[in-house]
Amino acid sequence: MSEKKPTPDELLERINELLNVLKMISRDLGEVTKSLETIAVPGAPTAPAASTPARAEDTGGFADLKTLFPKDLVEMLTFEEEKDHVVIRTRKYLGKDNFSKIASIIREVGGEYISAGKQSHFKIPKETT
Repeated sequence: MSEKKPTPDELLERINELLNVLKMISRDLGEVTKSLETIAVPGAPTAPAASTPARAEDTGGFADLKTLFPKDLVEMLTFEEEKDHVVIRTRKYLGKDNFSKIASIIREVGGEYISAGKQSHFKIPKETT
């Protein structure tokens, strides 16, 4: 019985999913490190802080969000700041790979994709409470 080999697209999707999990773990470890530093015993060595990805609530608007994307992807997007969130729309057809990259970054900062035909967009809350 032969096992079906995954396609390159399936492998890329699995890699993106694993990267998202690793980023969440990294963010959680950074938060735990910060918590431990606040309750550290005097004289005990402190662990170096883990770098954590930027989150939408840490940004001052869409200008900071643009830094999360590679330059080639930023040029494909428009950013609109609204009261409680930032709306990101595409300037042109992205293709599967670019869409996956952008969607991954958006999810990383707590955003989501809103599927609405020609009005589809990404939405990132400014603050999560």
